[in-house]
Amino acid sequence: MVDKKYPLENLRNIGIIAHIDAGKTTTTEAILYRTGLKHKIGEVHTGDTTTDWMAQEKERGITITAAAVTCFWKDKKINIIDTPGHIDFTVEVERSLRVLDGAVVVFDGKMGVESQSETVWRQADRYNVPRLCFINKINQTGGDFYKSLDSIHHRLSKRAFPIHLPIGFEQNVNGVVDLITMKAYIYKEYHDKNLIEGEIPADMTDQVKKYRSLLVENAVAEDEQMLEKYLEVGEEGLSEDEIRKAIRTAVLTGKFFAVSGGDGRGVIVEKLLDAVTDFLPSPLDRGSTWGVNPKNGDKIERKPDASEPFAALAFKIATDPFVGKLAFFRAYSGKVEAGSYILNSSTGEKERIGRIVRLHANKREDVSEIEAGDIAAIVGLKGTTTGNTLCDPTHPIVLESITFPDPPVSIAIEPKTKADQEKMSQALQRLAEEDPTFRMKIDHETGQTIISGMGELHLEIIADRMKREFTVDANVGEPQVAYRETIRKDGVEAEGKYIRQTGGRGQYGHCWLRLFQNEAGKGFEFINSIKGGSIPSEFIPAIKSGIEEAMANGVIAGYPVVDVKVELYDGSYHDVDSSEVAFKIAGSAALQDAVKKASPVLLEPIMKIVVVTPEGFMGDVIGDLNSKRGRIESMVDLSPGIKEITAFAPLGEMFGYVTNLRSMTQGRASSSMELDHYADVPANVAAGLIAKSGK
Repeated sequence: MVDKKYPLENLRNIGIIAHIDAGKTTTTEAILYRTGLKHKIGEVHTGDTTTDWMAQEKERGITITAAAVTCFWKDKKINIIDTPGHIDFTVEVERSLRVLDGAVVVFDGKMGVESQSETVWRQADRYNVPRLCFINKINQTGGDFYKSLDSIHHRLSKRAFPIHLPIGFEQNVNGVVDLITMKAYIYKEYHDKNLIEGEIPADMTDQVKKYRSLLVENAVAEDEQMLEKYLEVGEEGLSEDEIRKAIRTAVLTGKFFAVSGGDGRGVIVEKLLDAVTDFLPSPLDRGSTWGVNPKNGDKIERKPDASEPFAALAFKIATDPFVGKLAFFRAYSGKVEAGSYILNSSTGEKERIGRIVRLHANKREDVSEIEAGDIAAIVGLKGTTTGNTLCDPTHPIVLESITFPDPPVSIAIEPKTKADQEKMSQALQRLAEEDPTFRMKIDHETGQTIISGMGELHLEIIADRMKREFTVDANVGEPQVAYRETIRKDGVEAEGKYIRQTGGRGQYGHCWLRLFQNEAGKGFEFINSIKGGSIPSEFIPAIKSGIEEAMANGVIAGYPVVDVKVELYDGSYHDVDSSEVAFKIAGSAALQDAVKKASPVLLEPIMKIVVVTPEGFMGDVIGDLNSKRGRIESMVDLSPGIKEITAFAPLGEMFGYVTNLRSMTQGRASSSMELDHYADVPANVAAGLIAKSGK
């Protein structure tokens, strides 16, 4: 394929996002088939899809990593990222949305809005990503376009309006009515090559009129000129192009959502592709990107223009078995050529670009350069990690990075043979480079390697990838909870002193600290209130470093201390004996003493659990959650006989929950779980944890 240049207004960078099992990957497959990239539609259950290319994805029928593909529709070029739906891999959605211009949210037409649909919707809101809604699977038993539309209105946004209405119901769905062209588009088989244009079925006339009026009336409200014309000439006086323009303007606000629907396996995606190219933004619509000058902190603007200095964000690192490390990046301005040098302004290191490749999931196509607005991958970057800014060395800029949550679940892992020790640590390092929510550390007391992730499935996949991709067999321990410690008393003061005299030059460090509670989730904040030089400025970073080291091991049970403000307000020094080491030790001692006095408490991760269950099992499910220290938040009817229960429960009680739930409900209930917040551990549970820690 020739990588011809497309004007920026003809480029679309979109993500396909949804709850697990809504049909994102299948819809992406149909798009690739319809745009000529594939000769047949891959199916998730047969393991021959393009974007689910990892062995684990094929086996489990789920998407684990966000895969990128480039396709072409009419005169437009579309970069598509198919993201995972499982909550353990939600970071893949987060980092994809950070660099995308628009998104298609896929809903299961049998289920409507599900728990993870809400999560990805909130993520898109956070990055202000305009989106379209696609109600999938309405051709299956229980599939209902209008019920799903109601659930979007009820749970996500009242400003969602159909642009297509389905023709037929359940198995008889065979096309859509386009509310803009006022034509019907039908197919006989879902894998037909083309839609057949025809007249609107007579029995749909009233419904079509009603939904078209709603669509036009609400779309023109976002554009003053169009609204004036609409009030003058009415709906009939607006041309198709004017209606399209009004819908596009409304969608680009990020507060108006065009809704389509159908059988996402086949030819109906033509209408979805038209909607993507007509209504979702190009890089020009998204406008300038802002960053800061790393030298002086001034704000800098970068326009989406090839003549501007190069600026890009690395949003994903992947290990390719054939080419090595791949850094996926979105270019916001300028252009970059293979063989040139760039600056990683996040680390200050210069790197040489070996090759630039266009992405077709796990297949690569070499290109000579990439310009503003495009998405591609670089082969050969050594020091680049997720969230780093890549830029022109003569015009440095740091773009806003991507923040990732701390992983709440940990397990101990060890190689089955001593010979594999080295291979295991290399494999874990490579996997940690790829995945910013995966962490590894060595517990110095036990000598064990501890790996942490977002959930049990996440860690299971890591261990599986280690075996398949790096041929390292490992023994995996029981999951452990990432507890934290914090304080509940403000204004506590403590002194730290380190004085040693051993003949010749001694050691002298002395500081006073004051502790305050910080907002939940804010972490550690250091306030330097030293006045009059009672501690020279060159020793203050050492005190801060000592405090941070001490916070890694709390005073109750050795868990990290979080959400604390520490004020350094006084101290003293010795002209000869003071050193960085002495002040570091003094800072560490003062912090530990202050925490002991500040009513320390243990915190545990509280998970938000959403269970979808047949009504007959509801009593058992609720009873089981209550026995796990769970708090039931809500119960809603999803459809006749199906209930959705939302609850909060400590992670420590929830290991193995998926298996328990299956056996309790004869395999008919499903659940999803995500970290919601940290809360104080009850006294009786805390006592057990303290006893176990041996503190």
